[in-house]
Amino acid sequence: MKRLAVTSIVILICQFSASTHAAEKTAPVRMGSGAMTFDTVPGWGLGEDGKSLIGATHGGVVVDKAGNIYTSANIGLFVFSPDGKLVRKFLGDEYAMMHDIEIRDEEGDEFIYAARNNHAEVIKFHAVTGDIVMKLGFPEESGLELKRIRPTAVTVAPNGDIFMSDGYGSDTIFKFDKNGKYLMHFGKKGDGLKEFHTAHGMTLDTRYEPPRLLICDRNHQPKGRLLHYDLDGNFIEEVVTGLGMPTSVAIQGDFVSVPDLHGRVVILNKDNTIISVLGNNPDPKLGRNFKIPQEQWKEGIFSGTHGSYWDADGNLYVQDWNMSGRIIKLVRVPLP
Repeated sequence: MKRLAVTSIVILICQFSASTHAAEKTAPVRMGSGAMTFDTVPGWGLGEDGKSLIGATHGGVVVDKAGNIYTSANIGLFVFSPDGKLVRKFLGDEYAMMHDIEIRDEEGDEFIYAARNNHAEVIKFHAVTGDIVMKLGFPEESGLELKRIRPTAVTVAPNGDIFMSDGYGSDTIFKFDKNGKYLMHFGKKGDGLKEFHTAHGMTLDTRYEPPRLLICDRNHQPKGRLLHYDLDGNFIEEVVTGLGMPTSVAIQGDFVSVPDLHGRVVILNKDNTIISVLGNNPDPKLGRNFKIPQEQWKEGIFSGTHGSYWDADGNLYVQDWNMSGRIIKLVRVPLP
């Protein structure tokens, strides 16, 4: 009886130790400051076995009107409910390698616009059915002599004009009308004030009237920066400089989330002042690192932030550039 009791106690201690260790690994982590404070949601978007469902990620995130979250992975597009359950997916070569995605409501239907650098095109498809309704490649009408384009970003103006950034190629931004007709282009490669050194990310900055383009000049020397251009391709201003490697931008109200490939997300206010830093990776060897397997992920610390997007409640979804495929939900903490 004594031996049985001792064995039972040992088992209970081991079980308690294991459960405590698991709880420590999966506990939410609070990050940020002030109005831009968030809690992580451990395990969000993972399968029942705790493994990533989406494979390697080098893409973006958007949220539809119903609150569903779309994230592009190397093998296709995955759609999750707000609680992290997989809703649908679009797989195959025609949906692969979407480096940047945007979502747009057009007369009651929602469409995804995607920049596919490895496929030298931008595509537009229905967010529910997946039906592809438009493809845009290199416009020969531009008169530029380019062997190949590698689009990294796409955004759409209020009137439907489409902007495509050749961020891994010529650093030219091409403008098309809503039907795909080439209109004009601007920009060239370089480190000058009005030049781009990897025009990596881009969105419509709706904080201003009229709206303008907000562009991530990721590798600009000596440090990455954000720029404003008007919708006719005219330079307006440097928005903020001294960033690491800004990969993309997402707007909600007066705020902008800016993933930095070094492993952090910065939040800007209407004055374009950094007011919060999320998930900062203190190890330079682990920031800007694609080869972090899932078993080495650390809750509340990013490794290569690449895409982000806000939901209607101000929660933030962040995608890491990652070999295992990582997307993180950050729940906004209300001010006391």
